[in-house]
Amino acid sequence: MGKSKTTKFKRPQFNAVGLPANAVKEVDAEEEDHGDDCCPAAELLEKLQSPSADVREFACASISRVVQQSQTIPVFLQRDAVRRLGPMLLDNSLAVRETSAGALRNLSACGGQEVCEDMVKHDVMTPLTALLRESCAAFESAAVATKDQKNAVEDVANEAVNLLWNLCESSSQSLSVFNKAGLLDLVVQCLERHPHNVELAISAAHCLHTVTEDNPELLCSLNAAVLGVLESVLLTSQPDMAHTLLRTLAAGTLWNMKGSLPAARQAQTLNAVVATLSQCLDLDLGTLIPELRQAEEVRHRNAPPAAHSEDQAAGELAVAEMDEEEEAPKRNRKGKAVRVENDFSDLLPRDQEELKEATALLTAQQTSLEIIVNMCCSDDPSDDEWEEESSSDESDMGPDGLCDGVSNLMSPLCLSAEVHEALINHSIPEKVLKKTEFPRKEAMDVCQQIPSWRCLIKKIQRVQSRALTCLHSILSTMDAESLGGAAALQGAAQHLSTLVFGAAEIPKDEEFLEAVISAMRSLLQMIASKNIPQCMTPQQLMSLSEAATRCDVVSVRVNAVAILGITGSTLAKEKGTAETIQMIGNALLQVATKDANLVVNGEALDALFDVFADGDEAETASKNIQLLPALKALQPVFKAKIRKEGRGKYSPQQLCVLDNIKVNLRRFIGYLEKVVKK
Repeated sequence: MGKSKTTKFKRPQFNAVGLPANAVKEVDAEEEDHGDDCCPAAELLEKLQSPSADVREFACASISRVVQQSQTIPVFLQRDAVRRLGPMLLDNSLAVRETSAGALRNLSACGGQEVCEDMVKHDVMTPLTALLRESCAAFESAAVATKDQKNAVEDVANEAVNLLWNLCESSSQSLSVFNKAGLLDLVVQCLERHPHNVELAISAAHCLHTVTEDNPELLCSLNAAVLGVLESVLLTSQPDMAHTLLRTLAAGTLWNMKGSLPAARQAQTLNAVVATLSQCLDLDLGTLIPELRQAEEVRHRNAPPAAHSEDQAAGELAVAEMDEEEEAPKRNRKGKAVRVENDFSDLLPRDQEELKEATALLTAQQTSLEIIVNMCCSDDPSDDEWEEESSSDESDMGPDGLCDGVSNLMSPLCLSAEVHEALINHSIPEKVLKKTEFPRKEAMDVCQQIPSWRCLIKKIQRVQSRALTCLHSILSTMDAESLGGAAALQGAAQHLSTLVFGAAEIPKDEEFLEAVISAMRSLLQMIASKNIPQCMTPQQLMSLSEAATRCDVVSVRVNAVAILGITGSTLAKEKGTAETIQMIGNALLQVATKDANLVVNGEALDALFDVFADGDEAETASKNIQLLPALKALQPVFKAKIRKEGRGKYSPQQLCVLDNIKVNLRRFIGYLEKVVKK
């Protein structure tokens, strides 16, 4: 019913990460399980006024821990926690500054957009800006940290940058303050610390990647110095996963800045960005994760027994805490849903480097794939032309009497020649396809067998899902020849078939199903347009569509019926296919009649138009399933449903396309009546 267009990935909001588990070990055991009645909010907030820096630090660290359980947040907000924590950011004690920034960071992360906006309303940006200025000014004067000693000033800055990132993601007012208060230079200063403190640099890179996205006011003020720092990050050569993540985030920021780059440097920068993403995707999760776990085992064998057991206990507590956090859709500053991902790495003890490295690797690859998706999503307004169409204009009619506003929406999206060339030169399509494979058994075994590594399983699965979404974008924006021609497309179809039908039953994970079915739709559309034989049988596609139509995710159901439409219209051109077309027609009628969502109803009707538009086999099948009387009965119901539910539940764009479907339904019924009279 609509263009197979991939939504750009937005950067995820920051998550509850907090302080190392042992930082608040003094919290009483009975406070672990708390509701409104026993939440220690009043006592902890009172301790913020203590003359003792140690007591203030303890209170901030305890709040940081408690608010990770989101049901406690309203109690803290009712007691004016934001206003009382704000001044702690400028406390005389560096430890209090760090823990108060951590408490606000967790409060904003677990509370979502409403809490972030409440923080901005209580003017948290003023002390936060002052804290960042003081921290950056103290970088050079602060005592140089040894390998085993934290640089307190940089640790404060790290918490502050993370809080800033979260606020700017969720609040347009925070972003406005960021633009006007010169915070860009401060965050870039933090990024420049990458030779000495990669953790701080990564936090700064995450923040820059967020604030440079869809922010023309900021992009106008970018200068050569900012560009130079980002390019210097891309030129780093350290092979560890933390630096891989750092380079990936810098590449994403440079992509966001593409419109502000000097013309003479655009081609070079684009090539450097794609090369960075390519190198990240070259890394093999299936090999590296077992190697990192093996390195951890060797280190544990060589460590003193007491240190090892304490480290393991702290790590498992940290992971258990993060596992308790439910993933829920949050909203960013533009109101779009953002998936919150549990990033527990700051909770891990500092010497669990191997697990941190594995986490950085997975985050880097997920981010790389999201950047490639965004590269394939043109910002050209022509992408959204369908939003302005009017179904009442008879000049929209195509040769088959149906509005072009439906059939033309599947045309390939626009991809600039420069981006196209860079992606092909660095073999991005092949590398993305490789990432869509199921993770190797060795890597999954490591994660399943070691409690502290178990939380990586979802991250590994998300990389695969992002790769499938990325494949969908590539298929939507490149032609068959660029992707290797018929043989390569058939190979990709065989691969997707194995992913979906290789197991005893079709996978039920919604994120995977949503990604794989969108990729399959794009691939089948391309194969059908080139008349290339494909390896999936109609029966397999029927089973996939049946599984998908039971899914709660609307886009999965939409793509499922679209796949049936593509398959049916292809079969209609062949001989002896009436029985299969009949089966597809019945399935589409069921969805058009019974699905609760109008968009899915419309997609099913659109698919029916495609399948039964022409051909002897389709004509025979339509008579066998009594398609004409079924559509006549459905027509008034569909019109009434649009009238009754449309304005309240669906966007103007969706209503415009549904209106076209309604017009096409009337015309298609007229076409079928002529066929019957022949």
